[in-house]
Amino acid sequence: MIGDRRRLDWTLLVLFAGVPGAALALDEPYLLDLFARVLIFAIAAVSLDLILGYGGLVSFGHAAFLGIGGYAVGMLYQHDLGSGFLQFPVAVLVSGVAALAIGWVSLRTGGLYFIMITLAFAQMLYYLGISLKVYGGDDGMRARRSEFFAPIDLNDQTQFYYLALAVLALSLWLGRRLVNSRFGLALQGARSNERRLRVLGVPVFRYRLTAFVIAGALCGLAGALFANLNEYASPSTMHWTRSGELIVMVILGGVGTLTGPVLGALAFVLLESYLSEALEALASGFGQHWQVVFGPLLVAVALFARGGLVGLLRPGRGE
Repeated sequence: MIGDRRRLDWTLLVLFAGVPGAALALDEPYLLDLFARVLIFAIAAVSLDLILGYGGLVSFGHAAFLGIGGYAVGMLYQHDLGSGFLQFPVAVLVSGVAALAIGWVSLRTGGLYFIMITLAFAQMLYYLGISLKVYGGDDGMRARRSEFFAPIDLNDQTQFYYLALAVLALSLWLGRRLVNSRFGLALQGARSNERRLRVLGVPVFRYRLTAFVIAGALCGLAGALFANLNEYASPSTMHWTRSGELIVMVILGGVGTLTGPVLGALAFVLLESYLSEALEALASGFGQHWQVVFGPLLVAVALFARGGLVGLLRPGRGE
Protein backbone atom coordinates (compact mmCIF):
# COMPACT_ATOMS: atom_id res chain seq x y z
CA MET A 1 0.00 0.00 0.00
CA ILE A 2 2.80 2.43 0.88
CA GLY A 3 4.55 1.49 -2.37
CA ASP A 4 1.35 2.19 -4.35
CA ARG A 5 1.06 5.64 -2.85
CA ARG A 6 4.70 6.45 -3.53
CA ARG A 7 4.33 5.39 -7.15
CA LEU A 8 1.27 7.61 -7.42
CA ASP A 9 3.27 10.46 -5.87
CA TRP A 10 6.00 10.05 -8.47
CA THR A 11 3.47 9.78 -11.31
CA LEU A 12 1.84 13.05 -10.28
CA LEU A 13 5.17 14.82 -9.86
CA VAL A 14 6.35 13.69 -13.29
CA LEU A 15 3.09 14.87 -14.86
CA PHE A 16 3.41 18.23 -13.10
CA ALA A 17 7.01 18.51 -14.31
CA GLY A 18 5.76 18.30 -17.89
CA VAL A 19 3.37 21.26 -17.57
CA PRO A 20 5.86 24.00 -18.62
CA GLY A 21 6.71 22.06 -21.78
CA ALA A 22 3.02 21.54 -22.54
CA ALA A 23 2.26 25.22 -21.94
CA LEU A 24 5.05 26.17 -24.37
CA ALA A 25 3.91 23.66 -26.99
CA LEU A 26 0.29 24.81 -26.75
CA ASP A 27 1.31 28.49 -26.56
CA GLU A 28 -0.80 28.84 -23.41
CA PRO A 29 1.45 30.60 -20.85
CA TYR A 30 -1.47 31.02 -18.43
CA LEU A 31 -1.24 27.27 -17.71
CA LEU A 32 1.96 27.89 -15.76
CA ASP A 33 0.20 30.26 -13.35
CA LEU A 34 -2.82 27.97 -13.11
CA PHE A 35 -0.78 24.89 -12.25
CA ALA A 36 1.52 26.87 -9.95
CA ARG A 37 -1.65 27.68 -8.02
CA VAL A 38 -2.49 23.96 -7.97
CA LEU A 39 0.96 23.13 -6.55
CA ILE A 40 0.71 25.78 -3.84
CA PHE A 41 -2.73 24.66 -2.67
CA ALA A 42 -1.53 21.06 -2.84
CA ILE A 43 1.26 21.92 -0.37
CA ALA A 44 -1.26 23.58 1.97
CA ALA A 45 -3.67 20.62 1.65
CA VAL A 46 -0.90 18.09 2.35
CA SER A 47 0.03 20.04 5.49
CA LEU A 48 -3.62 19.95 6.62
CA ASP A 49 -3.84 16.21 5.94
CA LEU A 50 -0.98 15.63 8.40
CA ILE A 51 -3.19 16.75 11.28
CA LEU A 52 -6.65 15.97 9.85
CA GLY A 53 -6.06 12.63 8.19
CA TYR A 54 -3.46 11.22 10.56
CA GLY A 55 -4.18 13.12 13.76
CA GLY A 56 -7.96 13.38 13.53
CA LEU A 57 -7.76 17.15 14.14
CA VAL A 58 -10.33 19.07 12.09
CA SER A 59 -8.85 22.57 11.95
CA PHE A 60 -11.15 25.22 10.52
CA GLY A 61 -8.39 27.82 10.85
CA HIS A 62 -5.59 26.26 8.81
CA ALA A 63 -5.71 29.03 6.20
CA ALA A 64 -4.48 31.43 8.91
CA PHE A 65 -0.99 30.02 8.37
CA LEU A 66 -1.37 30.48 4.61
CA GLY A 67 -2.09 34.16 5.30
CA ILE A 68 0.71 34.53 7.85
CA GLY A 69 3.23 33.22 5.31
CA GLY A 70 1.91 35.67 2.74
CA TYR A 71 2.06 38.59 5.15
CA ALA A 72 5.64 37.71 6.05
CA VAL A 73 6.56 38.15 2.38
CA GLY A 74 4.57 41.37 2.04
CA MET A 75 5.96 42.96 5.20
CA LEU A 76 9.53 42.12 4.25
CA TYR A 77 8.94 43.68 0.84
CA GLN A 78 7.48 46.81 2.45
CA HIS A 79 10.69 47.19 4.46
CA ASP A 80 12.97 46.48 1.47
CA LEU A 81 13.87 43.01 2.74
CA GLY A 82 12.14 41.09 -0.03
CA SER A 83 14.92 38.65 -0.89
CA GLY A 84 13.57 35.14 -1.47
CA PHE A 85 16.54 33.84 0.49
CA LEU A 86 15.11 35.63 3.55
CA GLN A 87 11.35 35.62 3.03
CA PHE A 88 10.81 31.85 2.91
CA PRO A 89 12.64 30.99 6.15
CA VAL A 90 10.91 33.92 7.90
CA ALA A 91 7.50 32.75 6.64
CA VAL A 92 8.17 29.23 7.94
CA LEU A 93 9.44 30.49 11.30
CA VAL A 94 6.60 32.97 11.93
CA SER A 95 3.94 30.46 10.87
CA GLY A 96 5.49 27.79 13.08
CA VAL A 97 5.53 30.11 16.09
CA ALA A 98 1.90 31.08 15.44
CA ALA A 99 0.97 27.39 15.17
CA LEU A 100 2.74 26.73 18.46
CA ALA A 101 0.71 29.44 20.22
CA ILE A 102 -2.60 28.43 18.63
CA GLY A 103 -1.97 24.72 19.14
CA TRP A 104 -0.96 25.19 22.78
CA VAL A 105 -4.44 26.57 23.50
CA SER A 106 -6.68 24.71 21.05
CA LEU A 107 -5.23 21.22 21.60
CA ARG A 108 -6.30 21.32 25.23
CA THR A 109 -9.82 20.80 23.90
CA GLY A 110 -11.21 18.31 21.40
CA GLY A 111 -13.99 17.66 18.93
CA LEU A 112 -16.32 20.55 18.25
CA TYR A 113 -14.50 22.82 20.72
CA PHE A 114 -11.21 22.33 18.84
CA ILE A 115 -12.92 23.25 15.57
CA MET A 116 -14.44 26.40 17.08
CA ILE A 117 -11.21 27.55 18.73
CA THR A 118 -9.14 27.16 15.56
CA LEU A 119 -11.87 29.00 13.66
CA ALA A 120 -11.85 31.79 16.28
CA PHE A 121 -8.06 32.20 16.05
CA ALA A 122 -8.21 32.37 12.25
CA GLN A 123 -10.90 35.04 12.33
CA MET A 124 -8.95 37.02 14.93
CA LEU A 125 -5.94 37.04 12.61
CA TYR A 126 -8.17 37.92 9.66
CA TYR A 127 -9.56 40.97 11.46
CA LEU A 128 -6.06 41.88 12.66
CA GLY A 129 -4.96 41.96 9.03
CA ILE A 130 -7.87 44.22 8.14
CA SER A 131 -6.97 46.59 10.98
CA LEU A 132 -3.32 46.98 9.92
CA LYS A 133 -3.78 50.10 7.80
CA VAL A 134 -0.03 50.57 7.50
CA TYR A 135 0.02 47.29 5.58
CA GLY A 136 -2.98 48.02 3.39
CA GLY A 137 -5.79 47.00 5.73
CA ASP A 138 -8.67 45.35 3.89
CA ASP A 139 -6.99 46.01 0.53
CA GLY A 140 -3.90 43.99 1.40
CA MET A 141 -0.46 44.94 0.20
CA ARG A 142 1.90 44.38 -2.66
CA ALA A 143 4.56 41.66 -2.57
CA ARG A 144 7.26 41.43 -5.21
CA ARG A 145 9.03 38.36 -6.55
CA SER A 146 12.81 38.36 -6.29
CA GLU A 147 15.89 36.20 -6.54
CA PHE A 148 15.89 33.15 -4.29
CA PHE A 149 19.38 31.82 -4.62
CA ALA A 150 21.81 33.19 -7.20
CA PRO A 151 20.72 30.83 -10.03
CA ILE A 152 16.98 31.01 -9.20
CA ASP A 153 14.97 34.08 -10.13
CA LEU A 154 11.35 34.02 -8.90
CA ASN A 155 10.42 36.54 -11.60
CA ASP A 156 10.91 33.80 -14.17
CA GLN A 157 7.61 31.91 -14.41
CA THR A 158 9.18 28.56 -15.22
CA GLN A 159 11.77 28.78 -12.43
CA PHE A 160 9.10 29.77 -9.95
CA TYR A 161 6.92 26.85 -11.08
CA TYR A 162 9.71 24.33 -10.58
CA LEU A 163 10.53 25.81 -7.18
CA ALA A 164 6.87 25.24 -6.13
CA LEU A 165 7.06 21.71 -7.54
CA ALA A 166 10.24 21.03 -5.55
CA VAL A 167 8.53 22.23 -2.36
CA LEU A 168 5.57 19.93 -3.05
CA ALA A 169 7.92 16.97 -3.61
CA LEU A 170 9.71 17.81 -0.35
CA SER A 171 6.35 18.07 1.45
CA LEU A 172 5.28 14.63 0.27
CA TRP A 173 8.64 13.11 1.19
CA LEU A 174 8.57 14.72 4.64
CA GLY A 175 4.95 13.67 5.14
CA ARG A 176 5.71 10.04 4.24
CA ARG A 177 8.68 9.96 6.61
CA LEU A 178 6.63 11.42 9.44
CA VAL A 179 3.50 9.27 9.16
CA ASN A 180 5.51 6.02 8.83
CA SER A 181 7.77 6.82 11.77
CA ARG A 182 7.13 6.06 15.45
CA PHE A 183 5.94 9.66 15.73
CA GLY A 184 3.34 9.12 12.99
CA LEU A 185 2.17 5.82 14.41
CA ALA A 186 1.68 7.43 17.83
CA LEU A 187 -0.26 10.28 16.19
CA GLN A 188 -2.53 7.81 14.40
CA GLY A 189 -2.93 5.79 17.58
CA ALA A 190 -4.09 8.89 19.44
CA ARG A 191 -6.66 9.46 16.72
CA SER A 192 -8.01 5.92 17.16
CA ASN A 193 -7.84 5.57 20.94
CA GLU A 194 -6.43 8.53 22.83
CA ARG A 195 -7.27 7.12 26.27
CA ARG A 196 -5.32 3.91 25.68
CA LEU A 197 -2.20 5.80 24.60
CA ARG A 198 -2.39 8.01 27.67
CA VAL A 199 -2.59 4.92 29.89
CA LEU A 200 0.52 3.57 28.14
CA GLY A 201 2.36 6.78 29.03
CA VAL A 202 2.47 8.31 25.54
CA PRO A 203 2.57 12.15 25.68
CA VAL A 204 -0.35 12.67 23.30
CA PHE A 205 -0.49 16.45 23.72
CA ARG A 206 3.20 16.80 22.83
CA TYR A 207 2.85 14.65 19.71
CA ARG A 208 -0.21 16.54 18.52
CA LEU A 209 1.36 19.92 19.20
CA THR A 210 4.47 18.92 17.23
CA ALA A 211 2.33 17.80 14.29
CA PHE A 212 0.30 21.01 14.50
CA VAL A 213 3.47 23.14 14.38
CA ILE A 214 4.92 21.19 11.44
CA ALA A 215 1.62 21.53 9.54
CA GLY A 216 1.41 25.26 10.29
CA ALA A 217 5.01 25.92 9.22
CA LEU A 218 4.53 23.99 5.97
CA CYS A 219 1.30 25.87 5.24
CA GLY A 220 3.15 29.13 5.92
CA LEU A 221 5.68 28.16 3.25
CA ALA A 222 2.78 27.62 0.85
CA GLY A 223 1.51 31.08 1.83
CA ALA A 224 4.88 32.64 0.97
CA LEU A 225 4.75 30.98 -2.46
CA PHE A 226 1.14 32.15 -2.91
CA ALA A 227 2.11 35.76 -2.16
CA ASN A 228 4.95 35.51 -4.68
CA LEU A 229 2.63 34.02 -7.29
CA ASN A 230 0.07 36.82 -6.93
CA GLU A 231 2.64 39.49 -5.98
CA TYR A 232 0.07 40.42 -3.37
CA ALA A 233 -0.78 39.54 0.25
CA SER A 234 -4.36 39.91 1.49
CA PRO A 235 -6.23 39.26 4.76
CA SER A 236 -8.86 37.39 2.71
CA THR A 237 -6.37 34.51 2.50
CA MET A 238 -6.92 33.92 6.23
CA HIS A 239 -10.72 33.90 6.09
CA TRP A 240 -12.47 30.75 7.34
CA THR A 241 -13.87 30.08 3.87
CA ARG A 242 -10.33 29.45 2.62
CA SER A 243 -9.84 26.93 5.43
CA GLY A 244 -13.07 25.30 4.30
CA GLU A 245 -11.69 25.03 0.76
CA LEU A 246 -8.56 23.31 2.06
CA ILE A 247 -10.71 20.80 3.97
CA VAL A 248 -12.72 20.16 0.78
CA MET A 249 -9.49 19.50 -1.14
CA VAL A 250 -8.37 16.95 1.45
CA ILE A 251 -11.76 15.18 1.54
CA LEU A 252 -12.17 15.31 -2.24
CA GLY A 253 -8.78 13.72 -2.82
CA GLY A 254 -8.80 11.27 0.07
CA VAL A 255 -8.26 11.85 3.78
CA GLY A 256 -5.16 10.33 5.36
CA THR A 257 -3.33 9.54 2.12
CA LEU A 258 -1.10 12.62 1.46
CA THR A 259 -1.44 11.92 -2.27
CA GLY A 260 -5.18 12.53 -2.09
CA PRO A 261 -4.89 16.21 -1.11
CA VAL A 262 -2.69 16.78 -4.18
CA LEU A 263 -5.39 15.27 -6.40
CA GLY A 264 -8.02 17.24 -4.47
CA ALA A 265 -6.17 20.52 -5.02
CA LEU A 266 -5.75 19.70 -8.71
CA ALA A 267 -9.46 18.93 -9.14
CA PHE A 268 -10.62 21.90 -7.06
CA VAL A 269 -8.49 24.54 -8.81
CA LEU A 270 -9.14 23.22 -12.33
CA LEU A 271 -12.89 22.93 -11.73
CA GLU A 272 -12.98 26.43 -10.22
CA SER A 273 -11.23 27.81 -13.28
CA TYR A 274 -13.02 25.95 -16.03
CA LEU A 275 -16.49 25.91 -14.48
CA SER A 276 -16.25 29.69 -14.00
CA GLU A 277 -15.31 30.15 -17.65
CA ALA A 278 -18.01 27.78 -18.90
CA LEU A 279 -20.78 29.36 -16.83
CA GLU A 280 -19.63 32.86 -17.76
CA ALA A 281 -19.84 31.88 -21.42
CA LEU A 282 -23.42 30.66 -20.88
CA ALA A 283 -24.57 33.77 -19.02
CA SER A 284 -22.70 36.94 -18.18
CA GLY A 285 -22.04 37.30 -14.46
CA PHE A 286 -22.94 33.68 -13.70
CA GLY A 287 -19.34 32.49 -13.61
CA GLN A 288 -18.99 33.51 -9.97
CA HIS A 289 -21.61 30.89 -9.07
CA TRP A 290 -19.48 27.93 -10.19
CA GLN A 291 -20.10 26.27 -6.79
CA VAL A 292 -23.67 25.50 -7.96
CA VAL A 293 -22.19 22.88 -10.28
CA PHE A 294 -19.25 21.94 -8.07
CA GLY A 295 -21.48 21.12 -5.07
CA PRO A 296 -23.30 18.18 -6.68
CA LEU A 297 -19.98 16.85 -8.01
CA LEU A 298 -18.59 16.88 -4.47
CA VAL A 299 -21.68 15.09 -3.17
CA ALA A 300 -21.27 12.43 -5.88
CA VAL A 301 -17.65 11.83 -4.87
CA ALA A 302 -18.67 11.57 -1.21
CA LEU A 303 -21.41 9.03 -2.04
CA PHE A 304 -19.68 6.85 -4.63
CA ALA A 305 -15.97 7.24 -3.84
CA ARG A 306 -15.65 6.90 -0.08
CA GLY A 307 -11.85 6.96 -0.37
CA GLY A 308 -11.90 10.14 -2.45
CA LEU A 309 -10.22 10.44 -5.85
CA VAL A 310 -7.39 8.23 -4.63
CA GLY A 311 -9.95 5.49 -4.04
CA LEU A 312 -11.15 5.82 -7.64
CA LEU A 313 -7.61 5.33 -8.88
CA ARG A 314 -7.24 2.19 -6.78
CA PRO A 315 -10.63 0.46 -7.18
CA GLY A 316 -11.36 -2.43 -4.88
CA ARG A 317 -8.49 -1.66 -2.54
CA GLY A 318 -9.00 -0.49 1.03
CA GLU A 319 -6.92 1.90 3.03
